[in-house]
Amino acid sequence: MTARARAVTALIGPSGSGKSTLIRCLNRMHEEVRGAKLDGRVLFNGTDLYAPGTDPVDVRRRIGMVFQRPTPFPTMSVMENAVAGLRLGSRMGKSEAHARGEDALRRAGLWDEVKDRLGHPGGGLSGGQQQRLCIARALAVQPEILLMDEPASALDPGATLRIEELIEKLKIDYTVVIVTHNMQQATRVADDTVFMLDGQVVEAGPTDTIFGRPSDKRTEDYVSGRFG
Repeated sequence: MTARARAVTALIGPSGSGKSTLIRCLNRMHEEVRGAKLDGRVLFNGTDLYAPGTDPVDVRRRIGMVFQRPTPFPTMSVMENAVAGLRLGSRMGKSEAHARGEDALRRAGLWDEVKDRLGHPGGGLSGGQQQRLCIARALAVQPEILLMDEPASALDPGATLRIEELIEKLKIDYTVVIVTHNMQQATRVADDTVFMLDGQVVEAGPTDTIFGRPSDKRTEDYVSGRFG
């Protein structure tokens, strides 16, 4: 599969089809799972991210990730959460880090809601705000790609809408790959869609083609609701 630059690529498929496993392979997060193995290559601008000597920490900085459930550091302040990733191997000054944090919070569409309580615990925000705080944390280290593993599945409809609107804005500056179990969400936010089944990519292409004119019968059956 290929994820186009400055576009949103959605991974869809039934539970257990390998969507989350695949997305974790794109920035070497699967290596955090004991015993995990990988064959093949992941090319980023023509360079294999699994080539000998490649620093996985640098890979994860360039390819950020947001998980299914919001994962702010509950006792850290909102601003401390936003700039948490900058502390890893960085000698950035406090004022520069604050500026990067503010920019990230603005990009995540959260600044106006939290600018008067930057020192309050991040765990005190609503679920939707916490997820946008996690997105800000990923953006603060200035990645080139943003991976999102079902970022709205634990949120209410209103918060989900905010996340979807944010994704639409983020693709102006970032390449976004999103795992979603919600096919309606895929049609709303994704430029391209990849259908997975039993650990394999069955079909990939423009979203309107995958949902309107799929070439594989299994894709047609899934998007029409016959299974999954």
